Amino acid sequence: MSLNAPRPVTQAVTIAGPAGVLEAIVDTPPDSAATQIAVICHPHPLYGGTMTNKVVHMLAKACNDLGVPAVRFNYRGVGASAGAYAEGDGETDDAIAVLDWARERWPGAGLWLGGFSFGGAVAIRAAVRRDVRRLITVAPAIRRVAVDAANLPTCPWLIVQGDDDELVDVADIQRWVATLPVPPELVMLQGVQHFFHGRMNDLRQVVLDWVRRTS
Repeated sequence: MSLNAPRPVTQAVTIAGPAGVLEAIVDTPPDSAATQIAVICHPHPLYGGTMTNKVVHMLAKACNDLGVPAVRFNYRGVGASAGAYAEGDGETDDAIAVLDWARERWPGAGLWLGGFSFGGAVAIRAAVRRDVRRLITVAPAIRRVAVDAANLPTCPWLIVQGDDDELVDVADIQRWVATLPVPPELVMLQGVQHFFHGRMNDLRQVVLDWVRRTS
């Protein structure tokens, strides 16, 4: 999207979740056909993770650049969302509720799912429970939230990982990916730490290139 292009329309919404109402934001690019809808999961709620996290926002922006509306939401107990932290299990249920809401709001649209850190692991878990067409995970914290290696998504799947990540073990991610029967595409960004400081545009470009190349 060029610098002079119209900005996406941002709308605050509430979504019925399994533990009560979930606070969410929908970013819709101008003239979107809404044939695909993206849901983005944020980092760990006990360590300041919210739907306004910069990496989450950049994932939503990348989707918007592709003409895809993006739904960012706060897990239970975060911001104005009801409930309390639930060890990743409840947060996965929250993601499922948002996917179901998106399917109902945009009937017939394909579902994309993305997530960062804790939210990356939540997205992996949620993707096997719904018909997700694409999965984009950034530095997924697969040891923070248990991911079942025997029950993984089969849709096109991208992992973006910084090779200087101080919170997610890079070697562990590489070994884990290598063991998977249908491994996702793993893109390593050199000199990038967990929160992608100063490298947000690189992250955005990786996502754009991957979607365009695999469409």
